[in-house]
Amino acid sequence: MTSRRIFHLAVPLIAAVAVLATGCSAAAPPDARDAPRAEASVDGVTVPDAFTAVTVETIGAPPLPFPGTDGRFHVVYDLQLTNATKIPATLGRIDVVDGTDPERTIASFSGAALVDPSCTFGECNRLRDLPAGYVDSAVIPPQTSRVVFIDFTLDSLDQLPPVLLHRISGTGALSPAFGEPGAMEYLAAPLEISTRTLPVIAPPVRGDNWVALNGCCEPGFPHRSSVMSVNGKLNNSQRFAIDWKRTNDAGQFYAGDKTSNDSYIDYGADILAVADGTVVSILDGMADNAPGVLPAHDPELAAKLTVENVDGNHVVLDLGGGVYAMYAHLIAGSVTVKPGDTVTEGQVLGHLGNTGNANASHLHFQLMDGPSLLDSDSLPYAFESFDYAGQVAPELIADADDYLTGTFLQGALSRPDPRTGELPLGFAIIDFP
Repeated sequence: MTSRRIFHLAVPLIAAVAVLATGCSAAAPPDARDAPRAEASVDGVTVPDAFTAVTVETIGAPPLPFPGTDGRFHVVYDLQLTNATKIPATLGRIDVVDGTDPERTIASFSGAALVDPSCTFGECNRLRDLPAGYVDSAVIPPQTSRVVFIDFTLDSLDQLPPVLLHRISGTGALSPAFGEPGAMEYLAAPLEISTRTLPVIAPPVRGDNWVALNGCCEPGFPHRSSVMSVNGKLNNSQRFAIDWKRTNDAGQFYAGDKTSNDSYIDYGADILAVADGTVVSILDGMADNAPGVLPAHDPELAAKLTVENVDGNHVVLDLGGGVYAMYAHLIAGSVTVKPGDTVTEGQVLGHLGNTGNANASHLHFQLMDGPSLLDSDSLPYAFESFDYAGQVAPELIADADDYLTGTFLQGALSRPDPRTGELPLGFAIIDFP
């Protein structure tokens, strides 16, 4: 099963590294059940000792909640599951629970939400292999890892505890002696909610009819599932990235010759600094791609992609406070800044193009907690203000050709709704004043 992959993808150019817990602990002494139970603690949250066939580890920094254009607060993060035994384990359900009251379930994922081979996008297929390919079942083979994409929403942050726990249910080895699989259920992986301040920024583009393609939190599209193995760890620097692409008032992404970059409505648009900052790095000089061809899918073009140029011509800004902004796929020769320059909010940094691993013009934009395009962790954020103009149906994007032929504003509102302090979710239609 595959889903159509549209626009920029961070191609796994680095060999995958999976750290597997393959060693077995010695068998427990006969009186171990009578011994005092040791406990792990995270800020007062305790996890009783237990044999756990499937280990659970968080990928990336603690999650930072953010308000979305659906009027709800979102919590988004990724987990790595490893079957650390020599017999198969099957994941039946993951419950996200209150760390101080594990009987209180915050969110639950099971059935099709974990695996559904018939589903290409929507609330499905959150369980993936490494780094993030689709799987046919919830079985985790011996000494093998999986990734799970977790996200859930709340009406109010008052409903969110400071620490989460994860209840793992399914079947697997029940003791260090392994034996036959049995029913297992246990708590694991205490996870603190981040208390850092949510970045609030100005828009990276101006004008109406911008569509937040591949935005959070749809697991069937990039960038939500763009986990890679980099620097000896699994990482997702694109978790909250958006591919901003603009239509005309008729809802078309291009008008005229679809094989010409100049026909695309957004091509050449000004790319703007979202806050005052300092230029950390740039890349310029890569020529435009021909529309309709993703370089990663063409052997000759794919051979020219590297970790340095996969994002095309780009700019990285240091906004201060451990926040960095990244802009990708700019037109060759259009970058107006160099490393060390200071920029002010709204300053033009370059022009929107179709370079790097892209099959059509767009702006790939993201915030991250470091200057590296690969090693940093993705940060959610909010825009100071914008007009929310509706939603593009994701099936329209999934079913479109590689030129994005068609009209896409059928879900536009008759009157855009002014918003402040929110992150546009995937396929939102946004007017930036």
